[in-house]
Amino acid sequence: MSPLRKLRRLWPGAFRQNVTRTGLMFAFGIVLLAFAAVLSANNLLFLVLAAMLGVLGISGFVSKLGLSGLEIDILLPEHLSARRKIRAAVRLRNLKHWMSSFAIQVTGSAESGFDCSLFFPLIPRGATLEEPVELFFPHRGRWRERSFAFTTRFPFGFAERREEVTTRHDILVYPCLDGRPEFEELLASISGDLEARRRGPGHDFYRIRPYEALESARHVDWKATAHTGALQVREFAREEDQEVSIALDLNVPDDALAWFEAAVDCAAFLCYRLNLRGARLRFHTQEASFVVPTEGTIYMILEYLALVTPRASAELAASTKSGCLEIVLTANTRNAGEGAGDSGVRMLTPATLPVAVPSARPVSWFVQT
Repeated sequence: MSPLRKLRRLWPGAFRQNVTRTGLMFAFGIVLLAFAAVLSANNLLFLVLAAMLGVLGISGFVSKLGLSGLEIDILLPEHLSARRKIRAAVRLRNLKHWMSSFAIQVTGSAESGFDCSLFFPLIPRGATLEEPVELFFPHRGRWRERSFAFTTRFPFGFAERREEVTTRHDILVYPCLDGRPEFEELLASISGDLEARRRGPGHDFYRIRPYEALESARHVDWKATAHTGALQVREFAREEDQEVSIALDLNVPDDALAWFEAAVDCAAFLCYRLNLRGARLRFHTQEASFVVPTEGTIYMILEYLALVTPRASAELAASTKSGCLEIVLTANTRNAGEGAGDSGVRMLTPATLPVAVPSARPVSWFVQT
């Protein structure tokens, strides 16, 4: 540890202000004037020296008063997604009822999700100001501490005074809901399977198609048959909703932890997008099970995926629901081999779901509440 960092820990108040170039020039002028006053014994120079020292002291006192009594808060949407720019608002309140604050700059640390800066030229006494900002959280999980810094050079710019504030509010960030190309292809394939499974007996008209051998004649559409010259059959949609079962295996070897994060993102993306399309979801791991929308909302699954971690546990049980499309994300090759023969099961392993490097360029996004 450098001597400067040690001194910062032993005496943190000494580094709350940084002297600017204007301050250095003013201090150099004070030193020159002090030498001139001592050597010449001129009372007028002593008076000017006293006035300059008074201005320097008043500048530090006023800047300290300007930073005191300020309160900051971040107004966030209810649902947050990782690696997406989130629209939020910074609320700055001046608790002083007798003095305004001038030229206040607010900056945030990378851990706060707010890595830009805002400038408030005037915060009237007792007033509350709001400014829109964009937050960015690089990964999922629970974010507990957010650090912000207030800085000002008011009134004369001799020094930049700094005050740090740490807020401790739990923020839950969901996995990234951004559609990577491989996730979009998988979703399109799953949608095609659901559309194929949707055909069946029911009351809602689905389509008209050519007649197939050994089919019942009661579904023949005679108008379409007369128009085309070949037997045409009316097909109806099934009355029951299609269900998709998504399973995430928590038994992950140490060399597949990066793949596990990609699998969590994939599971969150599929659950969220399929729920938007109206599909019924059954998501389960070795330790939890959710059925949407029967037993809750999609955000129950996203909250679980925000905090899930790999751990040694029992083998992942297969879905007991017959007739549903099942998707299993597992790093266990033995489980993949066992489920490969089932046409209704899609096994996603490190071989079929490669780890993609997330884009360094964030995409603007707002998760609707």
